[in-house]
Amino acid sequence: MRIDFYCPRWGSEHIRWPVFAQRVKTDGFAGVEVFPLGDMDRNEDMVDTLTDMGLSYILLHAELEEGPNFSRYLDALERNLYALLSYQHATAKPRFIVSQTGREYYTRAQMEACFALCDRISQESSIPIIQETHRNKWSYAAHVVKDYLKAFPRLELALDLSHWVCVSESYLEDQQEAVDLAIRHTKHIHARVGHPQGPQVTDPRTPENQEALNHHLAWWDRWIDQLKQLDYPCATITPEFGPYPYMAYIPQTTQPVADQYELNCWMKQLLTERYVVKMNESLP
Repeated sequence: MRIDFYCPRWGSEHIRWPVFAQRVKTDGFAGVEVFPLGDMDRNEDMVDTLTDMGLSYILLHAELEEGPNFSRYLDALERNLYALLSYQHATAKPRFIVSQTGREYYTRAQMEACFALCDRISQESSIPIIQETHRNKWSYAAHVVKDYLKAFPRLELALDLSHWVCVSESYLEDQQEAVDLAIRHTKHIHARVGHPQGPQVTDPRTPENQEALNHHLAWWDRWIDQLKQLDYPCATITPEFGPYPYMAYIPQTTQPVADQYELNCWMKQLLTERYVVKMNESLP
């Protein structure tokens, strides 16, 4: 099984696409994960640049401004998903779309309408749309997603367990059934390490953050083992340590406590050694 690692554009939006794409390729990523609607003018050459570099891409959808008015939100969701579909051409299209859909206070009926809209646009475009587990969305907590997955068994997830750790103020020790069900529905991983008081540790390489890292590695191990049992051809992972305010600043400065891009490269290397290298060593 191959594992393709994607680099988040998040935190590097100020870097021109040709420079950023070359950096990503040099550092061994298969492509990028990007929310291009955040600054459409800067992303006009995105698809051409990535295609020329031999890189693929995952598109991210996020929408909050219309949240309190559901009718307006549903219109915005449709408008934004169609706008994302414009980021393709005859020789390049997104691998899939990761959607941060809805709000945590939407009703089951409202979320069903959101899922139906995502399904319709996915079928029209032949581009999968999967749901990210994320705070302030329908998928903000393990127990909530468990109930939704039972009601909507066709849902596929971009699993980011750092959010659930933060929301529950625990490492989900008492919610293993919910975590196991989510892993079975997972198509893509956001490999960020959270802790019970926040969605991102300061630096996963340090001794004080090893407990948090080990919990996340154990969850990701289970997902990889599941895919291997299914003879899945290729897994996708985005190391997703973020910039400020996810990345803390040193007090009274704007200096981050760690280098975001360096952390994402470190996580890619750690998971490559943990999964890819070990899989290759086990081959006859």
